[in-house]
Parts: sequence; structure tokens; C-alpha cells
Amino acid sequence: MTLPTIVKADGSSEIFNPARLADSLRRAGAGMHTAERIAETITATVTPGAASKEIYARAFALLRREARPVAARYALRRALLELGPSGHPFEDFISHLYRAEGWRVETRKILQGKCVPHETDFYASHPERNEYLAAELKYHNDPGYKTDLKIALYVKSRFDDIFACDPAVRTCPIDRGLLVTNTKFTSEAIAYATCAGVELLGWGYPADNSLFMRMSRAKIYPITALTHLARAEKRLLIEQGVIAVDEVLEDRRTLDALRLPSGRIGKILAEAEGLLALPHQPYGTVSP
Repeated sequence: MTLPTIVKADGSSEIFNPARLADSLRRAGAGMHTAERIAETITATVTPGAASKEIYARAFALLRREARPVAARYALRRALLELGPSGHPFEDFISHLYRAEGWRVETRKILQGKCVPHETDFYASHPERNEYLAAELKYHNDPGYKTDLKIALYVKSRFDDIFACDPAVRTCPIDRGLLVTNTKFTSEAIAYATCAGVELLGWGYPADNSLFMRMSRAKIYPITALTHLARAEKRLLIEQGVIAVDEVLEDRRTLDALRLPSGRIGKILAEAEGLLALPHQPYGTVSP
């Protein structure tokens, strides 16, 4: 069978790969037979020129009928996009993730450079490692947008100025500088960062410790991942400062602002518990 060419989120084209789709479904937590059945169903309907987001939407809808917690994890990349439109919720989410990993985090902190002061998106210290880092976060609403070389150069120059500051003047110690994005990096940005010593963290990068892998390992997922919540309900929770799924389970009163009947509350909590109960994925990413 000749497989059709599809269009990816960044506008490039590739041959549709049913095995890759099934693998992404399995990594989200679907059983082998479920993943293969969904992949076969979608393969039979894919037409030349179809957008990858259309294929994702069909797979998500079929997976949601089988198991909502698995569908929620399959949709994590899209869930991060729903944290916008501003970048502040993403900054708060990354800070929450780092705290879960044992870091003490301060958001939007001013660090003195040699030439000028810089506001960093977050500053973190790890008491057990005696380690300090600052991070610049770049949030994108468009899944096809990639953080490029220009951003990597800009971030490198900012951290160079901070590192060059006289330690006697610097108010906070810093060992590492990090560039974090919710999408992907261009190949040029990765090549430059590798050469220049800029640490990167993105949806699928680095391959052995990507943002998806760290979320999966720490069991920290955006509140927008829950499929039983409507978009307006997600926005209201974010406005109330509820960023992550684990926060709902730690204090169920966070859902009171939604004024939902007990039956819906029960479904939301059951999905949240199921999502956090899924086993950690030691490699790879999920959503297309």
C-alpha cells in the first residue's frame, strides 16, 4: 500500500507513518491492541495533503473513548499550548515542575549583570546539590513555531552579562543558564547552543531528558490536559492560579470556583487520578 504524504505543523511534508502513530499512542499509555486498532482506523481514512493536526485530532477522539487519562497524556503538547495566550501560566507551570523536582524557585527575579540588571523568568536553587540556575522561557501558541537561533543568541548574551558580574556585586549566585520552550528548537539553535554552552529544554529536547519526559517522571501535567474540563473552565482555573493537575487532587476545593455538579466533579477527579497513575515513559515524546 502506498502511504500518503501529510503536512506537519511547521508546514513541511512527510510520508504518513502508521507505526509511528501507534508507537506514540503506546507511549501515552494505550495498550498494544488499542494503539494498533486506532492506527489502522486512521490509516484507512488519511488522504494526501492531510494536516498532522487533523490526524492527531482523530486519534485523540478515538483514544478518549477508550481511556480519558491516556488521551489526556497523548494531548500534553496541545495542553501546553492552551496555557496561553500570555507566557505567564507557562512560567508558573515550569516553576511548579522544578519545585516538584526539589528546587526552590523564584519567578521573574532581577539578576545583576556586569552592564545592566536582567529580569529572568525564574531563578532556582537546589539545596541538596548546592546548585543555582536561571532560565529564560519562550512560550508559543503555534505548535509549528520553533525557537530559533536569534533567541538562542539573545539568551546567551544575557547570561554572559550575568556571569561576568563581579561576585561581590551580584545578589544571587548562578551556575547555569537555561532556555526553555514549550515547542521545539530549530537545528541551528541546537547547534549553536551545543557549541556555545547554552542549556536547552523543549518538548522533545534533549532526547534523554526532554520536557515531556520530565513531566511524565514528576507526574506534573498542565490543568489544560484534563478532557472533562471545558476550555472556559480551564481558563477560570488558570486565572485562579491553578496550573497543574496535581493541585486539584491536593486540594479539591480548587474546583469550587467552577460551581459544577458533584457528578462532573467526580469525573474530573477520576481522570486526574488516572492521569497521575500512568507509568513514567522513560523515553520519547507522544503527540504529533
